[in-house]
Amino acid sequence: MRLLLTAAAIVIAAPALAQSDRTATVKIIDEGINHSQVMPIVEHLSDVIGPRMTNSPAMRKAEDWTQAKFREWGLSAVHKEGFEFGRGWWIERSSVRMVSPRPVQLTAIPVAWTPATNGPLSAPVIVAPIAKLADFDKWRGKLKGKIVMITRPGTGSEPGRAPFQRLTGEDIAKLDQFQQPVYDPEGTDRRMKRLDFAKKLDAFLKAEGALAWVQQSYRDGKLVHGEGYLFGVGETPSLPGIDLAAEDYRRLARLAKAGAAPTIEIDSVVRFDDSDTKAYNIIAEIPGTDPKAGYVMAGAHLDSWVAGDGAADNGAGTAMVMEAARILAASGFKPKRTIRFALWAGEEQGLLGSLAYIEQHIATRGSASDPVQTGLARFYGWGQRWPITPKPGWGELAAYFNLDNGSGKVRGIYAENNPAVVPIFREWLAPFGPMGASAVVIQKTGGTDHYFLQAVGVPGFQFIQDPLDYNSRVHHSSADTFDHLKGDDMRQGATILASFLLNAANAEKALPRPPLPTKPAVTDPYAYGDDED
Repeated sequence: MRLLLTAAAIVIAAPALAQSDRTATVKIIDEGINHSQVMPIVEHLSDVIGPRMTNSPAMRKAEDWTQAKFREWGLSAVHKEGFEFGRGWWIERSSVRMVSPRPVQLTAIPVAWTPATNGPLSAPVIVAPIAKLADFDKWRGKLKGKIVMITRPGTGSEPGRAPFQRLTGEDIAKLDQFQQPVYDPEGTDRRMKRLDFAKKLDAFLKAEGALAWVQQSYRDGKLVHGEGYLFGVGETPSLPGIDLAAEDYRRLARLAKAGAAPTIEIDSVVRFDDSDTKAYNIIAEIPGTDPKAGYVMAGAHLDSWVAGDGAADNGAGTAMVMEAARILAASGFKPKRTIRFALWAGEEQGLLGSLAYIEQHIATRGSASDPVQTGLARFYGWGQRWPITPKPGWGELAAYFNLDNGSGKVRGIYAENNPAVVPIFREWLAPFGPMGASAVVIQKTGGTDHYFLQAVGVPGFQFIQDPLDYNSRVHHSSADTFDHLKGDDMRQGATILASFLLNAANAEKALPRPPLPTKPAVTDPYAYGDDED
């Protein structure tokens, strides 16, 4: 009898765990699997529009196209929200080749926001590794008229594991570990002081009469990346910069070591666009039936780097968020809470779009007298400002779900150090176990647009995804094209996201919130910092 009573009590208690509507889930699965549009969405973003650097002409096209699709599907309140960003920049064409001791076409890309060469620029190279201010003295007086190779060349590397990976049960189990947060303001201060190194390096090279600079790509396999972060008005570099494939870079370095320095030719045709220095987040909604219940939200960043087509990072996440919106709209659901969708700008430059949304709608950090910070300084500095001051909209956002780990199959969700949501998410994932998604792990994640929402006490979550070849070769690289996306995985991911959003929107109670963060104690007050960390 006691066992029966216990079982009955569990059944009675189940609604308290925000039990999902299985009938609605069946409808979502049918729409999301049998009528999916997720691959045509991401194909258009990656093949037709292409890479979407924040404030570039391609990003402006993506802003217009995504809004048009939301309106086509019947979403409401479709609009863009602007925030100050900086200069637009795009590549028209570029060519880098070695001209002596023999002609070789090199694999390279201009570094973002560096200027054009204004015609072919030909000069001998000099290998002058410069990684810190102390290195300037080593090369003073030696760089005039040279193309400076600023990376210390290594000897090459071969991967120790297969570049393509699916998570095993053991891999996922390792994620279910509570990781204590670390509060190290001194470490943050040291990193902040090094953020202006790129500006100082550019000024030094120009003063020394260098013509251009070249960095080694950080992956082998003829992959290039071209990341750069000096995008603000008045702070873009003065010298052309090139990201060169590691194999080509090391060849030049060997030739320079063995004999006469090789001569290379750079022809970088890039354009700046200063017509609008604001970047824009794209917002759309499915309205809720209870105006007092607040809203739930899903987001992904629309911007990308330009070496590839921005397919996996983050055309895939964008397409799954858009497809979740289409699924819910096509299914005709009338949720209790409004469901809001956000496509962020400026993520690649420091989560700037989601941070702007937070400051406009959710909360602020620090005081009005704190110095104004831009770019990566804003990214590093914002989370160290105290106190947090909630805005009236702080309590309205009941949950946020983010997708930004490529196109891999969803295997579950991170509880983000919030144990109260674990049983709820297990219930919501139950119908998707046969699709490979069943894990709820406690681990906290960062590095993308839910990060600062968590930092102000909003329940923000990221899904566990199979890595595929995202981190090994696709992320930020010239291989980030449609070819690396997996349609079955993306259909599954968009369907699960749509189900989570509807469950969160219709739950009797909003998801449990963590406490509003307050300034923590320093984790290790006795540590001596390393100037190089």
